[in-house]
Amino acid sequence: MDTYGDWLIMLLAGIVLAIWMLRAFYRWLHEPASVNRLKLGKGGELKPDDENILLLERAGYEVSSGKHLVPIPILLDDVPLGKGSRLYIDYIAEKDKSMYIVKTARDRMPMDWSASGVRDRLLVYSLLLPECAGVLFVDAKDKVIRKITFHIAD
Repeated sequence: MDTYGDWLIMLLAGIVLAIWMLRAFYRWLHEPASVNRLKLGKGGELKPDDENILLLERAGYEVSSGKHLVPIPILLDDVPLGKGSRLYIDYIAEKDKSMYIVKTARDRMPMDWSASGVRDRLLVYSLLLPECAGVLFVDAKDKVIRKITFHIAD
């Protein structure tokens, strides 16, 4: 009787393991290629007197990392186009268990607050890190934080 019980337990454990492996394979197979492709490192150093960070903290956000540089190699007719390009993420902030990409206002690049202007400047960040809840645009001079979320229909 003892060997019958051992085989039954081994059979059940094998079935559970097989189901778990099939589900993992199915998820991997149907996951979009770009998901989790970009991994942000530690980021730049946070300065305690940065007015953008202070404004975010007063609004209840916790700034978790500083400036990130995302290199983007570009090929034109299969030939590298110079050194490529890069995107800068100013900060990563968190609030209520949601993560946000933070872009700060620049005097030399004023923000166009039309739908197409916001799309052209900020949609790329939302697509780059789809696990983020949105993009925060911080203007420390005017003491304004704007939360932008994009809803792309399937």
